[in-house]
Amino acid sequence: MSVEYRQDDEETPEDESGEDAEQAGHRIGIPIYTSVFIACIAAVTIVQFYAGLGDSIMAAGFDKRAFLARGEYWRILTGAALHGGVMHIFFNSYAFYSFGKLFEFLSSGSHLASVFMLSAIGGGLLSLIFMPDGVSVGASGGILGLVSYLAVYAFRRRQFVTAEFRKSLLTNIGFILVFGLILFRVIDNYGHIGGLITGAVYGYFQIPRDAYQDPRKTG
Repeated sequence: MSVEYRQDDEETPEDESGEDAEQAGHRIGIPIYTSVFIACIAAVTIVQFYAGLGDSIMAAGFDKRAFLARGEYWRILTGAALHGGVMHIFFNSYAFYSFGKLFEFLSSGSHLASVFMLSAIGGGLLSLIFMPDGVSVGASGGILGLVSYLAVYAFRRRQFVTAEFRKSLLTNIGFILVFGLILFRVIDNYGHIGGLITGAVYGYFQIPRDAYQDPRKTG
């Protein structure tokens, strides 16, 4: 999410989870929830290009002044569905698929939906506090919530997860944050950080401390 509209989180997962993640991706088959979310975002993007990127962003982006002054609270979610261009949607879709399929394998589709939506809201709220002007767009807050949830999983299940897997997740998080600092004028780092915090908090409370209890079976 950005001061104007953001080319926010062109996160490029270097090795989203190492060999284990790739094997998990093969075993899971088609990640249903992830695919549905990406299809919805793609459909919204088509509408954006038809209506005009600028017009669609002003009409439904996360306009923080409209959010506060006119009570248009829905914008915090519609802004997460909009994107600022072809590369923006490409990188976000790639990141969503990479982390989403792994999330569905390790947890569940319902938790994926909850983490993504709550992290998008959490990122939006932190951005609202520290960057109260401008219009933000992009799914990065929600995507980073998925990443931080996976990081909590990796450390809480360390006896079942390789060190390379944990290192890969932390490397991705570090890369995204550094990338955001370099391009801070167009990237909403508060949206990123808020998403990371929300996903980590969700994982902290949802992933059982008992390493042998399946998180897919917890509420």
